[in-house]
Amino acid sequence: MNAAESSIALEQPIRSVPDWVVGPRVVGGEEAKPNDWPWQISLQELRRGSFHHFCGATLINKRWAMTAAHCVEGPESELRAVVGEHDLSSVSGREQVVTVAEVHIHPKWNGYVGDGNDIALLRFDSDVILNQWVQPAALPPAGQILPHNTTCYVTGWGLTDSGRTVRLMQAYLPLVDHQTCSRADWWGQRVKTIMVCAGGNGIQGGCQGDSGGPLNCEVNSTHVVHGVTSFGIRGCKQSKKPTVFTRVSAYIDWIDQRVSVHCDSGAVEFRPTGWKYQR
Repeated sequence: MNAAESSIALEQPIRSVPDWVVGPRVVGGEEAKPNDWPWQISLQELRRGSFHHFCGATLINKRWAMTAAHCVEGPESELRAVVGEHDLSSVSGREQVVTVAEVHIHPKWNGYVGDGNDIALLRFDSDVILNQWVQPAALPPAGQILPHNTTCYVTGWGLTDSGRTVRLMQAYLPLVDHQTCSRADWWGQRVKTIMVCAGGNGIQGGCQGDSGGPLNCEVNSTHVVHGVTSFGIRGCKQSKKPTVFTRVSAYIDWIDQRVSVHCDSGAVEFRPTGWKYQR
């Protein structure tokens, strides 16, 4: 299986993927309350003269966001991030739109979600304004592993049981520890320790359109983003096949280093669309 066959290319249905790897959407969930998840981002690309949602992302400070590498590894396109968003079909006045100026893909990402490292950072061309509707996410300390059955929620604008949604959805997905998720009748060896699993009850899950968005887990009465939505089973809600996320706590040092360097280290490839791409 080569990287092109196994990677998730959202909004590019012509690319074939194996049955077990499908970019997550919220299935079996419910509409979130507007701006309940103020770090949630709609990542949008310019196609045929207008912008379209294709992945989620997480705001980590006024200038940076975190998403999945598979969301931003494709052909050059103009990208923007919308924060403060709830309903993609209407304007509430709470939204802020910023252009993605730089894309930083993890250096160990090889185009195959099964090998992990499905994480990327986005730098905006200007700061967003923090307010009651727009706030950066809390991230875990480096190396933190949450216990089995920790309460978590996946959020996004991906497909639902009834089709694509324009309003932000959420679904309760209890965390599944690595010992369970890596059992032969679960995900087996496809799941690595740099990933985290959540769900698997056959009712709720993530699917196309939510990739890159956050897994929000309750820690000491606070929601902390412990995962970046990466992949799931085709159909998105099969028992013992939970949604799989990049484990954020495995990448805190890399995130801190990238953000502090501020992309001034050279070795940056300028892509013709205007944003910069760097591994």
